Amino acid sequence: QVQLAESGGGLVQAGASLRLSCAASGPFPSIYAMGWFRQAPGEEREFVAAVSWSAKNSMYADSVKGRCTISVNNAKDTVYLQMNSLKPEGTAVYYCGDSGSTWCGRAERGYGYWGQGTQVTVSS
Repeated sequence: QVQLAESGGGLVQAGASLRLSCAASGPFPSIYAMGWFRQAPGEEREFVAAVSWSAKNSMYADSVKGRCTISVNNAKDTVYLQMNSLKPEGTAVYYCGDSGSTWCGRAERGYGYWGQGTQVTVSS
């Protein structure tokens, strides 16, 4: 089965940048796209960004548009989330998920496998 491993989280001050990575391994010949979601304490998991492995399609949540960039490195089977101008409300555990053989965009229910998450904490 597909295995996803996130990394790159940490504790930063407001205004700083972080780049999260999601490395995929295992058999996934039919995965069309990947997505990043985040879950803050006491909150439901919410969509952040999604991208197709071809990089032809991408989508961002309004809350991060203009400050985040999602990208792929097909040679490394890795998806990245570059986050700039981080805000305290961005504090959450960030997860990556695969959307199977279709484009799911912000629809969490369409995503199959998930990684273990990486903690991002933004201090004010």
